[in-house]
Amino acid sequence: MDNKIGIRRWLMFILAGFVGQLAWAIENNYFNVYVFDCTSEYGFIPVMTACSAAAATITTLLMGAVSDRLGKRKLLISTGYILWGLSIIAFAFLDPHSSITFVAHNVFLAGTLIVIMDCVMTFFGSTANDAAFNAFVTDNTTENNRSKVESVLSVFPLLALIAVILVAGIFVDVEGPKRWDIFFYIFGGITLVIGIATIFLAPKDIVKANKEEPYWKNIIHGFRPSVIKANPILYITLIAFMVFNIGLQVFMPYFILYVQNVLGITGDSFTVSLGAVLLIASLITVVFGLFMDKIGKNKIMIPALIVGAVGGITIFAIPGGQGMGTQVGLIIGGIVLMSGYLISTAVLGAKVRDYTPSNEVGLFQGVRMIFTVLIPMLIGPMVIAEIICRLGGNPYKNEYGVTVYPPNKWLFFATGVIFALAIIPVIIMIRKERRIKSNETISSSK
Repeated sequence: MDNKIGIRRWLMFILAGFVGQLAWAIENNYFNVYVFDCTSEYGFIPVMTACSAAAATITTLLMGAVSDRLGKRKLLISTGYILWGLSIIAFAFLDPHSSITFVAHNVFLAGTLIVIMDCVMTFFGSTANDAAFNAFVTDNTTENNRSKVESVLSVFPLLALIAVILVAGIFVDVEGPKRWDIFFYIFGGITLVIGIATIFLAPKDIVKANKEEPYWKNIIHGFRPSVIKANPILYITLIAFMVFNIGLQVFMPYFILYVQNVLGITGDSFTVSLGAVLLIASLITVVFGLFMDKIGKNKIMIPALIVGAVGGITIFAIPGGQGMGTQVGLIIGGIVLMSGYLISTAVLGAKVRDYTPSNEVGLFQGVRMIFTVLIPMLIGPMVIAEIICRLGGNPYKNEYGVTVYPPNKWLFFATGVIFALAIIPVIIMIRKERRIKSNETISSSK
C-alpha cells in the first residue's frame, strides 16, 4: 500500500476516531460519575467496568471475525456508530432524578439498568470502533506511517475527555439539578450524525473477504499455539500492552472523582486544571508522533513508560486541599502522567498493528481486546478494591446507609509501579525482535 494516506482517509481517521473516543470518554469516565449520582454507591462502578470489558471483548471477537469474513469494514462502522449514538441517547431515560424517567427514585433498578444498557452500548461501540474501525486503520496504513496515525489517534481519548468535561461543566458538573438527559442527547446525537456521515465518507473496503476457514474456527484463530508461535513479537507486545493498561485501569476510572472529591479541585479550577493537563499532554504527543517513525518505536517505548511511572508517583505525592500548590501539582503531575500514557499507547498500538498479519486483521482484534481491555479491566478493579479498602482513609455511610470507600492517592502509586513493570516485557520484545531480524539477515546472506 502507498505510504500517502490521503485527505479522505485522514478525515475518516479523525472524525470516526475522535467521535468514537467521545462516546468512550463518557463510558469510561462519566458513566462512573453518572451511576454514582444516580445511586450514591461506588459499588456499581467495578461491576459496570467488568461487565463492559467482557461485553467489549466478546463483541470484538465475534464481530472482528465477521468483518474479515465479509470484507465489510465500512458497513459495520456506519451501522455500529448509528446504533451506538441511539444507545447513548437512551441513557437520558435512566436517571432516577429526572422527571422523564420510568425508574423514578428506584436506585437499585436505575443502577442495574445503567449496567445493562452500558453493555448494550458497548456492543454497538465495540462493533463499530474496536472491531471494524481498528481493523480499517490497520488496513489503510503501513509500517512507515502507523506511528504518525497512531499518535494522532492516541490523543483523541484526552481531547474527547476535554470536550466531554466542557459540556459536563454546563449540564452535569454544576450545583443544583443536573441535566444528564441533555448531556446524553448531545453526545448521542453527535455519534449518530457521524455514523451517517461515514456512509458517504469512508472509502471502499480494500480488505478481501476471508472465508477459507469456518466462522467459529476464525474466532479462536488467534489463540492457537501454532499462531502464537508464528507471531512471537505480536504476543510479547500484547503482554507489554496488557501490563501497561492494568496500570491505566487502576487510576483512570476514578481520576475525575479523585481530583474533585479528594484533592478538592472543583468548578472552574477543575476545568482549567484538567483542560491544561489534557491539552498540553495531547500537544506533546502529536508533536512527538511526527518524529516517532524516524526515531524508531523501540527507542521510545521504555522512556515513555518511565515518564508515565514518574507522573503517577508525582500525583501520589500531591497533598489534598484547595490551595494553589495542589492545583499546580496536579497540572505538573498530570501532564507527565498523561504524556507518558499517550506516547506509550501510541507506540505500543503501532507496534501491534505492525505485527498483525495483514490478511487476518479482523481476526486479531478480539485477541487485542483480551490483552489490552478485558484482562486490564478485570484485574484493575481488583487492585483498586484492595487499595481502597486496605489503604483508603475516611470511609463513610451514604444516604442509604451503605459504607462508601472513596478513592485515594495509593491508586497513583500503584499505577507508577505497574507502568514500570511493563518495561520488562518490552525489553524481552526488543531482544526477540533483534534476534529474529539477525537470523533473517544471516539466512539471506547465505
